[in-house]
Amino acid sequence: MSNAILHPEFETLPAADVLKLQSELWEKQWQYVRQTSTLYRDKYATQFPEHLTLEGLQDLPFTEKDDLRLSQERSYPFGDYIACAPEKVVRLHMTSGTTGRPLQLANSQKDVEWIARIGGRAFFAAGLRPGDRVVHCLNYCMWTGGLTDHMNLEAAGACVVPYGVGGAEKLLETIEQLGVTAISCTPSYPALLEKLLREQGKDPRDLNLRLGLFGGEAGLDNLEFRQNLESKWGFSVRNANYGMSEIMSIFGSQTEHTNDLHFHAGDAVFVEILDSNGNVLPIREGTTGELVCTHLRKECQPLIRYRTRDVITVTGTGKADCGRTSWRFRVTGRTDDMFNVRGINVFPSAVQKAVMGRPDISSGQFRIVLRGAGPWDRIELKVEAAHSLPAGEWENAARTLEAEVRLHAGATAVVTLLPPDSLPRTAGKTSLIERITA
Repeated sequence: MSNAILHPEFETLPAADVLKLQSELWEKQWQYVRQTSTLYRDKYATQFPEHLTLEGLQDLPFTEKDDLRLSQERSYPFGDYIACAPEKVVRLHMTSGTTGRPLQLANSQKDVEWIARIGGRAFFAAGLRPGDRVVHCLNYCMWTGGLTDHMNLEAAGACVVPYGVGGAEKLLETIEQLGVTAISCTPSYPALLEKLLREQGKDPRDLNLRLGLFGGEAGLDNLEFRQNLESKWGFSVRNANYGMSEIMSIFGSQTEHTNDLHFHAGDAVFVEILDSNGNVLPIREGTTGELVCTHLRKECQPLIRYRTRDVITVTGTGKADCGRTSWRFRVTGRTDDMFNVRGINVFPSAVQKAVMGRPDISSGQFRIVLRGAGPWDRIELKVEAAHSLPAGEWENAARTLEAEVRLHAGATAVVTLLPPDSLPRTAGKTSLIERITA
C-alpha cells in the first residue's frame, strides 16, 4: 500500500494503457452479456454481433432506469437483465426510489469485492488512512449507503465505527470517547450536529475531527460551502462519496489537491459523455454532458450504456498533482431535477451555489418551492438567515440573495428569509425541492 495512492499499479497508468485494459475487459464482458442476459439478448436482437469494440458501443441504444424497472416487473426481484444464477447473489440492496419505484440491486461475491476495491480507492484518495477511526453515519438498512459504504471505508484501511442515523447526542459522546478522527455522512448532517453543540455551549472544533467524508447530496463542488464547513469544524472536507448504487456505489472523490472529482473506476466502468442530442463527446477539459456508464466487470446485473441523468463537466485529464492519471470532473446538475423558469433551464445546484456563497447572511439551508406542474415564472425560495444576522437586516439580505440567484442560475428569484434552525435537518439525504401540487 502506497502512502499516497492505494492501487498505484492502476491509478498511475497512462490513458492509452487504461484504454487498452478497458478494451480487453470489454471483450470478455460483451461475450458474457451476450450469453447470459435475457434483457440485452432481446434488446439487441438485431445488433448482437459476436465481437463489438468499445467504439462500437455508440451504435447501441441506451439503457434507461425505466428499462430496469420494467425488467424487474417481468422477473421479480432481480430482473431479466440478471446475468448470473440466482444462487450466486450474496447481497441485495435497494435504491432510494427518489425518481420512481425502487430497484432491487443484486451483487455476487465478485461484484461485492470490486465495489469495495473501488470505493476504498475513493476514500483513500480523499485522505482516509489506516489508523483513522471513522464514524459512519448513514442508514444501515437496505439502501447502499450504510453497509456498502462501510465496507468501502474498511477497504481504505480505516477502523469503522458503524453508528448509523439517529441519536445525535450520543454520537457526539461517541466521537469524543473513542477518539474518532473522521466522519462519513451527508453534507447536511453537520448542521444538525452544530445545533446540538451550540445548545451545549460547545464548538465543533472541540471534537478534534481531522476529516469529513461527504456524499449523497449536491453542493460539495461549491468551494464556499466547503470552506465554511472547514472553518466551523476545523477538519478537511472531501466529496468522497460520488456514485450510484446500480453502477458501482462510489466511483468518484476529491483529493487534498483539488476541488474536482477523480473518476476512480476506469478498470470496471467505461464512460461516455452525451450532448443534449445524444451524441458522444470526447473526454477532455471543458466537455459538459450527461454521464453514461457501461460495466466492464459486473456479474449479477451488468449495464450497457446506462443513462445516469447526471450532468458533468470534465475539468482535467492527464497526470494530476496527486500522481493519479484518472480524469477529473464536477457534477453540475441532473437532467431529472432540472426545472424551467421562463424558458431558462435551472439546476438546484446553481441555486445552492448562490445561497451557500453568502454565509454572512444565510445558514446555507434552503428549499426551492415549486407550485403546480410548471413551467414557472420565478424561483420561489425559503432560505434560513445566518445566526449572526440581525432581524432588521433580513429584508435587504433577501434582496441580496435574489440577485445572487439570478447571477448563478440566470432566472428571477423571490426569497423569503426564515429564522435560523427553522428548516429540518436530517441524517439522510435532504431534498432541496418542495413540490406543491394543490
